[in-house]
Amino acid sequence: MPNVEYKDPLLQELSQDQLLDEAQLNEVLEEHDRTGRPTRAVILDMELLTEEQLLETIAQHLGTDVINLKDIEIEQDVIRLLPASVARMYNVVPLQGDSSSVELITSDLLSPEVVDELMFVLTRDVSFRVAKEGDIKVALQRCYGDESESVSEMLSALENELEDAGDLIDLGKGEDNVYEIETAANAAPVVRFVNLVLYQAVQDRASDIHFEPFENEFKIRYRVDGALYEMAPPPKHLALPVTSRLKVISGLNIAERRLPQDGRIQLNVAGRTIDFRVSTLPTQFGESVVLRVLDRSVVSLDLENLGFPDDIFEDFGNDITKPNGIVIVTGPTGSGKTTTLYSALRRLNTIESKLLTAEDPVEYDIEGLVQVPMHEAIGLTFARTLRAFLRQDPDIIMVGEIRDLETAEIAVQASLTGHLVFSTLHTNDAAGAVTRLIDMGVEPFLISSTLEAVLGQRLVRTICKDCRTEYEPEDEQLSRLSLTRAQIDGRPFYYGAGCGKCNDTGYRGRRGIYEYLRISDPVRTLISERKPSLVMREKAVELGMRTLREDGIRCILDGYTTVEEVLKYT
Repeated sequence: MPNVEYKDPLLQELSQDQLLDEAQLNEVLEEHDRTGRPTRAVILDMELLTEEQLLETIAQHLGTDVINLKDIEIEQDVIRLLPASVARMYNVVPLQGDSSSVELITSDLLSPEVVDELMFVLTRDVSFRVAKEGDIKVALQRCYGDESESVSEMLSALENELEDAGDLIDLGKGEDNVYEIETAANAAPVVRFVNLVLYQAVQDRASDIHFEPFENEFKIRYRVDGALYEMAPPPKHLALPVTSRLKVISGLNIAERRLPQDGRIQLNVAGRTIDFRVSTLPTQFGESVVLRVLDRSVVSLDLENLGFPDDIFEDFGNDITKPNGIVIVTGPTGSGKTTTLYSALRRLNTIESKLLTAEDPVEYDIEGLVQVPMHEAIGLTFARTLRAFLRQDPDIIMVGEIRDLETAEIAVQASLTGHLVFSTLHTNDAAGAVTRLIDMGVEPFLISSTLEAVLGQRLVRTICKDCRTEYEPEDEQLSRLSLTRAQIDGRPFYYGAGCGKCNDTGYRGRRGIYEYLRISDPVRTLISERKPSLVMREKAVELGMRTLREDGIRCILDGYTTVEEVLKYT
């Protein structure tokens, strides 16, 4: 029997069958934690086992056999037993079934919780057969067609189910009856609907999901690449059951509807483990709920993948390996500052270094980092945590944000006593960070002796590769960018014409644009003399710093983004 217990049922099974040794399993686990990709996919990528060996292990654990799905024609009445949203959410297709049970085909080892959830959502007993993942994908497409249909289909199917459920979900009279609300929140149609919304958001690479009750309607909106899109609105009377369902799965108090609450959900969506950070807000017409989607397989926490220009990549890489000093990342909310800092910490996360982070809240759990979530209500502030950090013998400290003089002073103190400190500030550009610290009350001579570098950044949407179209810019566009025809040297500009892949927006994904202010001796002199940020900025440009606007122009000429995006963010 193995000595090590694994939370992941597949790894536990492979360990028990001694198909992989402990070192291999830990390697798989590390890669899974790093990228967020399913352990199954990691094992196949690393070529530790063949797909056939993996399927045999899964089948053995489930007490079933492996079948060749290509040879099987699934009947229409069997397909109807499994709604499209459920099939896609759990990556399963039906093989046979009746009113009391259904046999599903899977390619993964489902945890007991997921099996229970499937039985509950389908109101039937569930058994399994095993088949290749590629074959299941093809069968899903064949049985359930285009994904965009599934949302509207699901809504109309829901309407009928809700009519059948009738009084159960008509909670107008029982708004204060916690038992009734909980019963409605756990009704199968509501569970299915919430799962579909979360699945669709993950498929569309949304970063946030907004559930907003208004007087006469209940809106659901996704934020994709920084812009909000509305999905087909569900019936207004679903607002309470849906928000209650979200509160149930995130462990919040469903009886408390007068105060804001925060929670977390961890779900398996289409074979990927996804974290959702949940925030509720009481409004005039019910609770507004916002979910931040934390999908590790979409966000890459590698410095190489952040899109730094070569010179900034090299300078930033050198500055974060210094033994002490302060490195600050600036930009507005949602400009990717935390991702940049996590990527830096990931690179420095070795056995020889002790890394501590103070965050509000902790976004990603990273193995090897001691991460502390802030709790202002009980007095656990950045300043207080930072003080405690200094007694924990750290090498590198990350403070989520420098908000006040006390935090800034302790960060400076930590840096002077031989620690490397990372943090963020909300300022418009890199030079503004210095002025902001002086405005807070930090002595200029302390800033000039501890600050090593300031990275200013923004996220711009990238043009969809499938509908990228080139055009010749007009003079008016060039003058807004302060460019001349000679400077662009006949190179074309691009825009996205709009296609199915990008929801007709012309954009798909985002990338960073950066300006990097290294605190060299001439800049230190200006800081000590309390010179305004404009003077520091001009000096930095004279010493070779590219501004955010200039880096944006580089992205336009390289065909990554549009003139509108660069003008909007710089």
